Amino acid sequence: MSELDSELILIPKLVVNSAGLSAPAIAKRMKGLPDSIIPASRYARGCYFTLSNTESPFQTLDLSYTRGIDDIPSLLNMFDYSVHEDRAKQFYPAIRKYYPGLKDGSLEPGYAGIRPKLSGPEEGPTDFVVQEEDIHGISGLVSLFGILNHQA
Repeated sequence: MSELDSELILIPKLVVNSAGLSAPAIAKRMKGLPDSIIPASRYARGCYFTLSNTESPFQTLDLSYTRGIDDIPSLLNMFDYSVHEDRAKQFYPAIRKYYPGLKDGSLEPGYAGIRPKLSGPEEGPTDFVVQEEDIHGISGLVSLFGILNHQA
């Protein structure tokens, strides 16, 4: 058996970097892609609540931004991913602005996870960025930043 090289070189016709939380880290490893066009990542712990006994006409997310954590494995392992029922109290007034018929006690904890964000809490919202050849000059590369990959 021969020893495998630790360096992998791929020469595909098309690459789509849609790695969610890891998209910026993967982009930084791509030869020829300038660091200056890779958006800085911020991470936020998001909590979802669902409506009990009815089909929800919407989904609501509550974000808590993380600070100073760049190591994704550490980030993923440092949070409690349970959704605490008492957080629903802050949702009721906000939801009633666009859904006035929301009854007390109708929100139930859903799920939580870490989301990639391109803007922090003190900045204007930037949802996501799609970069193609016209931005970075690399033929066949599409990078998706700030997009969460998850399964419902």
